[in-house]
Amino acid sequence: MRKTIVIAAMAFLCMASGFSAEKLVDTQENYSSPLIENPRELNSFCKAIMKGDIKTVKRLIALGEDVNEKSLGKTPVIFAARYNKAEIVSLLIKNGADVTIRCDSGYTAKKHAELSNATDALAVINAHLR
Repeated sequence: MRKTIVIAAMAFLCMASGFSAEKLVDTQENYSSPLIENPRELNSFCKAIMKGDIKTVKRLIALGEDVNEKSLGKTPVIFAARYNKAEIVSLLIKNGADVTIRCDSGYTAKKHAELSNATDALAVINAHLR
């Protein structure tokens, strides 16, 4: 008996407040933020660098990709150094990448290469800094 009274009271309160499952679903489906698309997504240029796709990296540079623009707080040369892509590090440097720019955590490409034990990329960076 008590259970029936409690359920009836809850149903009455939901109806009185205008709460319905349809309104809840409708609100969630139509929600979108016009200001923020996807703020934490890695750009295509840095994805190609991480994969070691030098052909795509060259093509994107030729199309005008900024070799110093950060994605997720890191520059393209930092991604190349972090993932030991020495040939891409060299290509980026030849196209104006600044190896002294720090990521949002305060580390340079050289430091990322050291922390990642990326010896090939580190050798290219050290040769450039001399």
